[in-house]
Amino acid sequence: MGKRAAFDEIMGQAGSLTPRAELAALGRWIDETPDGELRRRQQSAEATFRQLGITFAVYGDSDASERIIPFDIVPRIFLADEWARLSEGLVQRVEAINAFLDDIYGARKILDAGVLPPDLIFGNPQFRPEIAGIRPPHGIWAHICGIDLVRTGPDEFFVLEDNARTPSGVSYMLENREAMLRLCPELFREFRVAAVDSYPDRLLETMKSVAPNGVAAPVCVVLTPGHYNSAYYEHSFLADSMGVELVEAADLLVDDDVVWMRTIAGRVKVDVIYRRIDDDYLDPLVFNPSSMLGVPGLISAYAAGNVALINAPGNGIADDKAIYSYMPEIVKFYSGAEPKLPNVETWRCREPQALKYVLDNLKDVVVKLVDGSGGYGMLVGPTATKQEIEDFRAALIAEPHRYIAQPTLALSTVPTLSDTGLSPRHVDFRPFVLTGSKGVQVVPGGLTRVALKEGSLVVNSSQGGGTKDSFVLMDGGNAPGQAQRQGLIQGQGQ
Repeated sequence: MGKRAAFDEIMGQAGSLTPRAELAALGRWIDETPDGELRRRQQSAEATFRQLGITFAVYGDSDASERIIPFDIVPRIFLADEWARLSEGLVQRVEAINAFLDDIYGARKILDAGVLPPDLIFGNPQFRPEIAGIRPPHGIWAHICGIDLVRTGPDEFFVLEDNARTPSGVSYMLENREAMLRLCPELFREFRVAAVDSYPDRLLETMKSVAPNGVAAPVCVVLTPGHYNSAYYEHSFLADSMGVELVEAADLLVDDDVVWMRTIAGRVKVDVIYRRIDDDYLDPLVFNPSSMLGVPGLISAYAAGNVALINAPGNGIADDKAIYSYMPEIVKFYSGAEPKLPNVETWRCREPQALKYVLDNLKDVVVKLVDGSGGYGMLVGPTATKQEIEDFRAALIAEPHRYIAQPTLALSTVPTLSDTGLSPRHVDFRPFVLTGSKGVQVVPGGLTRVALKEGSLVVNSSQGGGTKDSFVLMDGGNAPGQAQRQGLIQGQGQ
């Protein structure tokens, strides 16, 4: 997988001069729209994003700690049959993640069955023993998942990592679509594109569906660490779009295991909290005692069943990249079926044979911290310097359990506007999956991230990558089904 030419999602195989037959209309649009006009539209979108304050932190950048995420005007397109297959795999995987979390903090049948080594759980800093034995309302842990996917061929999709803590990026999905509808309306006349703008309504519906039993009209809030957080725009955007309050820790208090919101009119009982604060800072009485961002007593109210937390505390264990390497076995254990979406081949450096292979092939593989995110703590062997490779060699030998490695995939490309015109750039994809008491929903779209540097495989926004709109096409030959008309594709819940 690592050495072949990249598959281009619009043009087909690398070097092709004509688009895939199903995407001929996009090829015509690209050919008929002057380069200057594409740039004008792209700059208009970015000017709007700047006015709205849609920024992201680029850590280590001395010029600007906050900047807009660059936007690319050429959309990424999924055909209806491609999306149907992806959705089935996403539903299966998210159901398995929820079953795994429920089990690992409960009966731990998967450990009794010998599927996972116990030290991988109990020795993992993302495992929260404080949560063990607590069952969230309706037994749902991962209400919002972002499953990162990569593509290497026409029918080859792989899961790169799972995000079940506080996956970000959905506001960019929505704003990108808004920009495309405004700037490129002709594309929506050419293609029947599934809508994504119902996401805030669906998120609110999901939140209300998991409120504690007996609550007729749940009060929902979004809990943010504050405006200094790099994703604050998204927190405020989602609260505003859902019509719920955006709160900080000082706005909430816990009294007799009930969460209350302070308002001008007095205290209001809170039933569901979409929290965008990491576990460590969530409740200083249970986790980090020095946290000023959390709500004292929140976990006690949660344990008493008086409030739902979205996503549930303790979910970080499902994000861990060493656990990821066992996801095929985890999916099979809970579903009884083979995974419909495969993992990328992964070497667990904690295992001596795998470590030896990785050390012998550092220049050809990608090495990642098991608890890393955002493209940090990572070695991309083929583009690394000799010094970087030797530094990682020393780190691997010192603490092999902290790392996994994967082959360098030939990530698919999509034409992207560069300084010299349209050029292929590597992309990945984060679809968003909602799980409520009524089932699992896959939003027909997602966040396409694009590596703006030629040849780069690092697409993370925090590393200077950009984004594209993601079109999911509805089948042109048949009227769309009810779920598609509503802008979502649904799977069965557990």
